[in-house]
Order: sequence, then structure tokens, then C-alpha cells
Amino acid sequence: MSCPTAWDCLCPGFPSRTSGKKCWRKVWSPRSAEPPSGAGSAGTRSARGAIVRGSFPATPASPKAGPILDLYQGLWEGQRLGPGDFVLSADEKTSIQARRRIHASLPPASGRPALVEHEYERRGGWAYLAAWDVRRAKIFGRCETSTGIAPFDRLVEDVMGQEPYRSARRVFWIFDNGSSHRGQKAVQRLQSRWSSIIPVHTPVHASWLNQVEIYFSIIQRKVLTPSDFSCLADLEAALLAFQYRYEKSAAPFRWTFTRADLATLMQRLKASALPAAA
Repeated sequence: MSCPTAWDCLCPGFPSRTSGKKCWRKVWSPRSAEPPSGAGSAGTRSARGAIVRGSFPATPASPKAGPILDLYQGLWEGQRLGPGDFVLSADEKTSIQARRRIHASLPPASGRPALVEHEYERRGGWAYLAAWDVRRAKIFGRCETSTGIAPFDRLVEDVMGQEPYRSARRVFWIFDNGSSHRGQKAVQRLQSRWSSIIPVHTPVHASWLNQVEIYFSIIQRKVLTPSDFSCLADLEAALLAFQYRYEKSAAPFRWTFTRADLATLMQRLKASALPAAA
């Protein structure tokens, strides 16, 4: 079975009406790897994939984007990654609510879809923290009552406390600029505990570069829609059970967008913005 293709091809067929801050992103999703929720508004969808339109500000052209795209191609500073190198993509999915429907949902039957009561009772919420091993297709996740430095460090400890990461030569952690892992202080904090960690921050407003967002979109569709959980314990059990099941058949997302593609795209965006500026 072929691996899912994530965020495939950008430049071919780039629409002329798109402004300098917008682009079309084409995502083939033969095995559940759809674009992250919140990445953009959905456009035309076919049986093989989806077209998604979303913001593409100029910040991904910064030097921060290139190293991440290189890591997805198995490169770091122009050199191939070795067997002792690992790449993890991490983030938090916040405020996942346990909603108990006031009437039981009914499964689909002949001639009708599933029926879900629209009224519900709130039973609390979790923050789901996860790290995706980009090259090994392994997922590590945990539920916390809130986000923050301590919860994020517990996720890192879950990963770095086991092999092969504990004895790895280098472990690259890709994450955004959230408060629990932002800036040089976060780099120093993590490297003081785990010297093999190399933190790699995404540019601002560039969550599409973080592959764990693809897994979050799968969670949203396969586990959290519709949300119908009697308590927080049931919600946590569902998230962790799916995590275990997904990993059994998972394959790395086949990421085809490279540093060269980004440079080409940014040139086209710049060229399309010049007439408007004039």
C-alpha cells in the first residue's frame, strides 16, 4: 500500500487570481492524511484528494522554513541524516472537550445516516500533546489538564526516556512558537536535560510545516467527530486507543514539498504581488 502524500505539489496550476498572501495547496489523501484543521478553508474535493486554500504569509520564506523542509528530505546542513538521527514533530491540541449528548446517538441504518443529538453536557476538557516520528511513523501522545512548560517537558521525557531516542546521536524536535517551547530559553532548557536534542522552530504562522498537525486532523475526524464522551476518562481512553491502533498500520507521510519548491513559490508570489503594488 502506498504511503499518504502530505501537502503535495504547490506551484503547478497556481491560480492567477490568488493574491501574494494566498496560495492553493494540493493534498493527496489516500489514507486519512488530510490537511490540518484550521489550515485553511476547503475547496474542491475529489475521490483521490483535496484542494485546500489557506494563508501563506511571507514568513515561511525565512531561514527557519528551509531546515525543516530539508529534515523531511533526510538532510541537515547539506548532509544526509544517519541511522543515529531522528526527527520528531510535536505540538499541543488544546481544549478537547468531553461532550455527553443528552440523548444517545443512533448508528447509521438503511436509508438514513447516523443521528447525533445536538444538545450536550460539558464534562471537562483535555489538552492532547503529541510527538510524531517523521521517519519511523511512531506517535507519542498524552493528555494533560492544560498546556505549559511542565506538560510539554513530560511529553519530551516520555520520548527521550526510551530507545532509540535515549542513546541517539541527534534528535531533532520540530515545533512552533507556543509559549511552552518558544525561543532560546526553551532551547537551553531542553538541551540542559537532553544534550542530543536539536530544537527546530517553525516560522510564525506556518503550522502547515509541522507534520504532527496532519495527525491531529486525523484525530479530529476519526475520534472527535462527533464528540460524544460520557467523561474525561472515556475521552482520554479513546485518544490513546486510537493512537495505539493507528501506529500499527502507519507509514511516514510522503512529503514532497522541498526547499527548492518553496523558493520557486515565493518568486511567483512576489511576481504576482508586484502589479498590485504598482
